[in-house]
Amino acid sequence: MTPTVLTIAGSDSGGGAGLQADLKTVSALGCYGASVVTAVTAQNTRAVTAVHPLPPDLIAAQIRAVLDDIAVHAVKIGMVGSPEATRAVADALRDCAVPIVLDPVMIAKSGDVLAGQASIAALVRDLLPLAHVLTPNLPEAARLLGDQPAETEAAALVQGMALRALGPQHVLMKGGHASGAHCTDILIGPGGSARFTAPRIGTRNTHGTGCTLSSAIAAGLAQGLPVADAVGRAHGWLHGAIRAADDLAIGGGNGPVHHFHALWPRRAGAAA
Repeated sequence: MTPTVLTIAGSDSGGGAGLQADLKTVSALGCYGASVVTAVTAQNTRAVTAVHPLPPDLIAAQIRAVLDDIAVHAVKIGMVGSPEATRAVADALRDCAVPIVLDPVMIAKSGDVLAGQASIAALVRDLLPLAHVLTPNLPEAARLLGDQPAETEAAALVQGMALRALGPQHVLMKGGHASGAHCTDILIGPGGSARFTAPRIGTRNTHGTGCTLSSAIAAGLAQGLPVADAVGRAHGWLHGAIRAADDLAIGGGNGPVHHFHALWPRRAGAAA
């Protein structure tokens, strides 16, 4: 049976983030991707210019339609939207006995806010307890906790443990927003913590990194990998996608990472 990932996320018209990034990621990693659209956004590499949330009952209907017919092996949740939509997603997934990767999307790479305080409260109340893996970046973790962003690895570990106490089985604190020559993600789970480190790459083309990483983790879980192995593979694969991002040269702002870096030939003259 083909490993299948269901992504529940907003649509990015620029193709670099949201469900478009999710479907590219799981496809590149050998899984079939099904999708549920939570919102339609008008965006490109520079800005989000419009957001149209879908009605909660339509979101729930999409989830039921997929689960009623397709064997899903993992679920990835990204941008959900309103508190009502969040509750609808939680209710529809309540009896779904597969790993759920929750990427708490709140702010686009352009800086546009995608989730207000009421939506964040609903996320904490309704979705965090369902998550097998929660994947916040440092600003997202701080907003979920009502705290300031962690400035050290020790502080990130403490915040990750606090988030895990809210219900997720594992929390991956992503260090992309930290400073320094290396980017370190910290996985906190029942057995303790683990670090995943890679050299920081000097590029502005990082649109969709959060969506891409969480989807890559979901793909690994759908394929039967343990959480730490799924995170490790996803971390290394995303590093390759960022390293090759400049090959794409998409848009005039924060361009997308290269989801097919392992499958497409490198551009002539591209850096190794």
